[in-house]
Amino acid sequence: MTCTRPGFNSLTKWLLLFSLILFPGYAMGQSKKPSSAPRPAAPAPHAPAASHPTSSAERPGGATTANHGEGVTTANHGGVTTANHGGVTTANHGGVTTANHGGVTTANHGGVTTANHGGVTTANHGGVTTTGGSHATTTSARTGETTGGAKGGTTSAGRTGAPGAAHPPTRTVTTRSGATARVGANGRVTSIRTANGTRIDRGPNGSRRVESRLPDHGRLVSMGRHGGYAEHPYRGRDGRPYMRRTYYYHGRAYAYGYRGYYYHGGYYYGYVPPYYYRPAFYGWAYNPWAAPVVYSWGWGGAPWYGYYGYYFNPYPVYATAALWMTDYIISQNLQAAYDAQAAANANAAAAAQAHAQAQSDASAQTPDGGGGGVALTPEVKQAIADEVKAQLAAEQSAAAAPAPTAAPAAQAAPAQDTASTADATPPEETPAALDPNHRTFIVSTVLSEPGPNGQDCSLSPGDVVTRIEDTPDANKDVKVLVSASQKSDCPSGSQVAMSVDDLQEMHNHFREQLDSGLKNLADNQGKNGLPSAPAAGGHANPDGQVQPDSDVKEQLASQQADADKAEGEAQQEASSTGSSD
Repeated sequence: MTCTRPGFNSLTKWLLLFSLILFPGYAMGQSKKPSSAPRPAAPAPHAPAASHPTSSAERPGGATTANHGEGVTTANHGGVTTANHGGVTTANHGGVTTANHGGVTTANHGGVTTANHGGVTTANHGGVTTTGGSHATTTSARTGETTGGAKGGTTSAGRTGAPGAAHPPTRTVTTRSGATARVGANGRVTSIRTANGTRIDRGPNGSRRVESRLPDHGRLVSMGRHGGYAEHPYRGRDGRPYMRRTYYYHGRAYAYGYRGYYYHGGYYYGYVPPYYYRPAFYGWAYNPWAAPVVYSWGWGGAPWYGYYGYYFNPYPVYATAALWMTDYIISQNLQAAYDAQAAANANAAAAAQAHAQAQSDASAQTPDGGGGGVALTPEVKQAIADEVKAQLAAEQSAAAAPAPTAAPAAQAAPAQDTASTADATPPEETPAALDPNHRTFIVSTVLSEPGPNGQDCSLSPGDVVTRIEDTPDANKDVKVLVSASQKSDCPSGSQVAMSVDDLQEMHNHFREQLDSGLKNLADNQGKNGLPSAPAAGGHANPDGQVQPDSDVKEQLASQQADADKAEGEAQQEASSTGSSD
């Protein structure tokens, strides 16, 4: 007898149907391995339609992510740079830079810089710098922490164990004779302004520059005990104001002329070549050579060359005279800097304490053996080569112009106050120091400039700066960016205010060395690997023909003696006030 329950058949049918529907999904689910199942791809982040990042010399182990808007990351050793929008990160060793919008981070060793908008972070060693606001500058945070730079402000120099604390700024002391001296955090005098207006600057390597104003509105400038120059105003054959400058170096005196350019109520003086070559020779120097050449400079055993090995690396071959001239000009400045330091050390017996510090600074400037790259980058050297070409083109045009008629020697004109004898409202002419077409300058003498963190920082011959402003402020200063610098000088990437006079001086020296290099090329074309050139020929430029002063040696010696006395008083005052602080 069959026993049935009410509704069983219907229930069975529904259960069977339900099992058939579920079974395939169940079987498929059992056949999968959850551990290997990929997650759904996350939606791609919104990115600009066009992204053109540039990455240079990125080393293994580093990562650069989301670099938008012509950003540059250079020499990133094992570090991470994320979301760098239009900024520059250079020599980031094991550090992290995040969300750097339009800013510059230089030499960040093991530190972290976050959300730096339009600012500059330089030489951050093992520290943390966070949220530098618009146009903020953060400098030299060493194993400390500096945070919260307000817009337009400056955050600087966090020290070990003192987050947010700053190094003591440069202090000022006044001597009994009325001189004002600036004293660095290490107790050394960095600059002096005497009561009679003499300016004395000390470089970190012990080199010294002294500048005095003369009664006729000229200047007397010494670069250590190895030489210097005296300059005096005169009227040129064209009626314009000029300066005659007599150099004295290594027992030899020679002179150049400089024409005055009236600009914003004062005169700036630009170098006048004493000689012009034939236009064809300038064309040979300007245009690419038929084939690159290898040139032996003979510097291998020179002490200065080994000393600056970490900084300067000559081109292996030369495709143009402009590249050859670039290495020539840089080498001349570095040799001068080395000679000045050697002279300073040799004469330091009169100041034993300064001598000891100079030796310490000098040892700190030797190559560190850490495998660091050349500080004078190919980009900076190319900027110098472009300046060389611009000057070659300008001199070629001047050489092609009709030669002026003969006139009495310029130095025969009476020396007088150029400002008082000039026209009441002479036409304004932009000096080369402010010409928008000239922005790269090679430092030619020791300078002590106030840095953004309140401390003085130095620049030495061979450093390179880029002018980033075209209009001087009320003090006749403009902002410059330090493009390349030697150890112990203002770090690369820092911005300092520099006088237009100093920039013009750099440009003048650059042109003097350019003419020296052209003479070297003219005398050696076709020799030592250099290609043959058209006959140099040319003619003298009457406006650049001046005779040297006969007593410049004695003037410089007297100035040095006065500077020794002023420095002795200033250092004594600095020591006495420092010990009582």
